[in-house]
Amino acid sequence: MENRGYIHIYTGNGKGKTTAAFGLAVRALCAEKNVYIGQFVKSMQYHETRIEALFEETGGRYGRVKIEQLGRGCFLDRNPDPVDIRMAHEGLARCAAMISGGEYDLVVMDEVTIALHYGLLETAEVLAVLDGRNPATEVVITGRYAPEELIARADLVTEMREIKHYYTQGVLSRDGIDR
Repeated sequence: MENRGYIHIYTGNGKGKTTAAFGLAVRALCAEKNVYIGQFVKSMQYHETRIEALFEETGGRYGRVKIEQLGRGCFLDRNPDPVDIRMAHEGLARCAAMISGGEYDLVVMDEVTIALHYGLLETAEVLAVLDGRNPATEVVITGRYAPEELIARADLVTEMREIKHYYTQGVLSRDGIDR
């Protein structure tokens, strides 16, 4: 069995990037793999973060999962400030440790491309983290606006493209479906 990890990117303007990453995380956990999920920009515990407690309840029968929010929350209504930048760098350092350490089989950097897009991080910094990756560690990067340099480095790139969305009909984010 091959013991090489690959780099995935889920990007684009469509819904489902984080959902796809969490789906892969559940699959890995059920295969007794350890998973780390670092959520950039986000500070709220969405429903999907409950998988941490659910898998803890199994008493180690499956893999182990650790989920951390690495930001101060959404800043669509404000400009990122030095605290946001500091937290993004601290989050990237945390992910670098998880990616290089070998303790986790799968590391998800959720919304890291948003941190790149808004200038909280530089693409070269993220590429350097990937350069230090344990060869067996699978890495998933999510978020809109994935830069070409990151896409070039990835082994698998999926673009979520919005064709139609009920939000345009006035349907807001629904509990358990959209958040």
